Amino acid sequence: MRILIVEDTPQLAEVLKDGLTEDGYDCDLANDATQAGELAQMFPYGLLILDVMLPEGIDAGYQLGRRLRGEGISAPILYLTARGTVEDRVEGLEAGGDDYLVKPFAFKELRARVRALLRRAGGQAQNTLTLPYGWVMDTSGRELYHAGVQVELTRREFVLLELLALSPGQVFSREAIIDRLWSGEYNVEPKVIDVYVSTIRRKTDERLIETLRGTGYRLGRGE
Repeated sequence: MRILIVEDTPQLAEVLKDGLTEDGYDCDLANDATQAGELAQMFPYGLLILDVMLPEGIDAGYQLGRRLRGEGISAPILYLTARGTVEDRVEGLEAGGDDYLVKPFAFKELRARVRALLRRAGGQAQNTLTLPYGWVMDTSGRELYHAGVQVELTRREFVLLELLALSPGQVFSREAIIDRLWSGEYNVEPKVIDVYVSTIRRKTDERLIETLRGTGYRLGRGE
């Protein structure tokens, strides 16, 4: 299950990501509403954890929640914020929120709320992707199959292939892939992506990832 964490305090964002990753979730980080909106449209998240006060404004999290609901995104939203009045909670629920947790909080409680929201969602998120040439991805279990046989990919190999699979036809530059796989970390050489692509092709099918010379990569078209 993939979770989007929208939090502009780097230390807290990393704590949330590390803790939920230990629980078996795949977590992406965004530090503002603009980046969060782009990621939410790109990936089928099972849960969104939104801070309310973001760089765009003190109510940017609420505005983001309303916008995502208007765009048809139905994943549960958990607002995580220091604003804890009754009025704040009501506004959060009216802004598309499914739950509301006030900072500071116990991580044990956050875990329980995450589990409860995902149980309630009951599988609304898209968990299976069908790729060309008979390949199938289970995004919740991070598994790849061909003709019923599982093929092992590392986490970054899987995320790279998933990125391409979620936007068939779209070309991703090496820099865009680095930003996705390493969450904004620096000093990652673009040629590393070529190595990952080569490894995925070797494990799967040479045609599954197409190279556009001088531009980047996209999912094979199955032709």
